[in-house]
Amino acid sequence: MFLNDSGNPLESENEPPSAFSQTEHNIVAAYLITAGVISLLSNIIVLGIFVKYKELRTATNAIIINLAFTDIGVSGIGYPMSAASDLHGSWKFGYTGCQIYAALNIFFGMASIGLLTVVAVDRYLTICKPHIGSRLTARNYTALILAAWINAVFWASMPVVGWASYAPDPTGATCTVNWRKNDASFVSFTMSVIAVNFVIPLSVMFFCYYNVSKTMKQYTRNTCLEGINIDWSDQVDVTKMSVVMILMFLLAWSPYSIVCLWSSFGDPKKISPAMAIIAPLFAKSSTFYNPCIYVIANKKFRRAIFAMIRCQTRKEITINNVLPMNVSQSTIA
Repeated sequence: MFLNDSGNPLESENEPPSAFSQTEHNIVAAYLITAGVISLLSNIIVLGIFVKYKELRTATNAIIINLAFTDIGVSGIGYPMSAASDLHGSWKFGYTGCQIYAALNIFFGMASIGLLTVVAVDRYLTICKPHIGSRLTARNYTALILAAWINAVFWASMPVVGWASYAPDPTGATCTVNWRKNDASFVSFTMSVIAVNFVIPLSVMFFCYYNVSKTMKQYTRNTCLEGINIDWSDQVDVTKMSVVMILMFLLAWSPYSIVCLWSSFGDPKKISPAMAIIAPLFAKSSTFYNPCIYVIANKKFRRAIFAMIRCQTRKEITINNVLPMNVSQSTIA
């Protein structure tokens, strides 16, 4: 039973026990630990590469860096708390921990879709409206990125102050928006979130990438392939990477959106425990495939990776060649 700060029982005290066995909790915990370690390390490497190589410090990549921070936030905070609770068999961080955990997960999720929307706008202005895109300054990009973070803060904090609420889900080992209590507050919050953070961003992304696609096809028809300059090639490369990131993000968050919509207009009790755990796990999965997308879809990023590997290999070879010489010299001396 959770207690609030004043010591009074919460509404969640009457919620049913976990729908999973301890073995199933352990399997989920193993997945979370593995995914969390991979996500944390890969995103830290991504940040390190962006910092190390100046050619990657572009305005668009500044948005990607912020996306990496959202991934690190989930993998560094969300994964460990959820994994520890699964190993425990139930939520083990109390009421306050539940509120913090759920708010942070919603915060990083909303920030991600906001930043992906900013990426779409950047691609549209850079490729379709270069006369506008070329005039954008670092201050303009900072304002757009900041707007995405502020929007995320607003929606993540609303359940804490009373618009809907956060509570453990049916697995008992993680916290999220309390979709089992589908009252007017939950329905209005869910519909508002879906409108502001799903429908509108998707509409903006569709408009941007539809026009980007038209512009790219027109350019290809009017220009010989050999005549494509390096700058245009890089822009196309970054655009393709951005589209893949958005498609994968939608795939990851679709199950969670379905659960919320189902809870709003149907019977939440009919949502199976399997769906209840798959939805948040899918949503969290975006944290560790983004670095893979950077490597696969972005030639500049691949070149930076290979350059770093070659540099590291040379250092190891140098150390291996120099060390025996130094040892033998010291022995002779």
